[in-house]
Amino acid sequence: MNWSALDWGILGPALLAGLLVLATHVPLGMQVLQRGIVFIDLAIAQIAGFGVIAAAALGLPEGGVAVQAAALGTALLGAALLTWSERRAAEQQEALIGVMFILAACAGILVLAGNPHGGEHLKDLLVGQILWVNATQLYWLAGLSALLLALMGSGMMQRAGRFGFYAAFAVAVTASVQLVGVYLVFSSLIIPALATRRWSGWRRQAIAYGIGAAGYALGLALSALFDLPSGAVIVWALAVCALAVALRGGFSPAPAATSAA
Repeated sequence: MNWSALDWGILGPALLAGLLVLATHVPLGMQVLQRGIVFIDLAIAQIAGFGVIAAAALGLPEGGVAVQAAALGTALLGAALLTWSERRAAEQQEALIGVMFILAACAGILVLAGNPHGGEHLKDLLVGQILWVNATQLYWLAGLSALLLALMGSGMMQRAGRFGFYAAFAVAVTASVQLVGVYLVFSSLIIPALATRRWSGWRRQAIAYGIGAAGYALGLALSALFDLPSGAVIVWALAVCALAVALRGGFSPAPAATSAA
């Protein structure tokens, strides 16, 4: 155990990145559970990741505007396809989301097949590089998160219907997947929302945000102390915090869900 590894200069920005991710992912995760399309986050994150991989394969500067545009463009295309499939085959939507995830994942593997560093790129996409977040990324994520929260709070996203939800989801996931990876995107969306299903309103959101913040803080601290991969440890910390809250509150049936737009 290395206590000197608890360096706020490294862990502080990483924790702030996690809190910014949670700001949009907690309310979006609750909508995902309500709509019954749990694996949409994995699919959209993987599609955005494929955009990053494809842009890198074309020689575009890593982390540049062109790469961000490629990731967002592919994610929005995925959102448009999901909107279309929900209208045409709503009962098969979850299965189609799974198919899109597999196709995007395999496409990324094929693009990286000839890259000697392909395995490393795939690992970064899955578990992220949250410890190496920089100030520019934090400013950009903070601005985008504030915009998305304003849209959700004003009701504009709901009024935009199916595509409004999928598009907002695509933007949020594209912004976070390159910082925290596919696994943490999924965990940030689903675990706090799942653990708080017995509550509602502002209390549910407050408890969910608390679970997320505690999970990121505990995970980052443990990963630093024991020199373990941060993303994987944070996922486990989120799960443990969520389980502790769920057990303390007691398991009970979720409130009846209202029909989604």
